[in-house]
Amino acid sequence: MKKSHLPQKMCVACGRPFHWRKKWRLCWDSVRYCSKRCRRHKLVK
Repeated sequence: MKKSHLPQKMCVACGRPFHWRKKWRLCWDSVRYCSKRCRRHKLVK
């Protein structure tokens, strides 16, 4: 399957778009960051 057909979200930390990954199939609704690096450097409110 091509990435253009997969769901897409915007990363909360960096603002870049990222696509669905197989490892996120069970928790896609709760995924907010595109990578571990963005999760570590998240903005604190």
